[in-house]
Amino acid sequence: MKQRRKHGSAFKIKVVLEALTERLTIAELAKKHQVHPTQINTWKQYFTEHASQIFDLGEKAVSGELFDKERDKLYSKIGEQQIQLDFLKKKLV
Repeated sequence: MKQRRKHGSAFKIKVVLEALTERLTIAELAKKHQVHPTQINTWKQYFTEHASQIFDLGEKAVSGELFDKERDKLYSKIGEQQIQLDFLKKKLV
């Protein structure tokens, strides 16, 4: 039985950008990269639908750092509370 191939995002972007330039047909690209034409069309459609999110990444990267710090703080708080809870459970027994 043949296993499915997993393509990385860099490969997908490369194929989609080639498809968007329209220098080669989808069939030619499929043959060149050994991918089914339907798969190229699916990647192309997904890329065009989500292209607007690319420009939001700069803003999200900054807020992502703040999110990471807040998440770490909350995880440490949860850890402290779990330790206190375990301690109290042992005292009751």
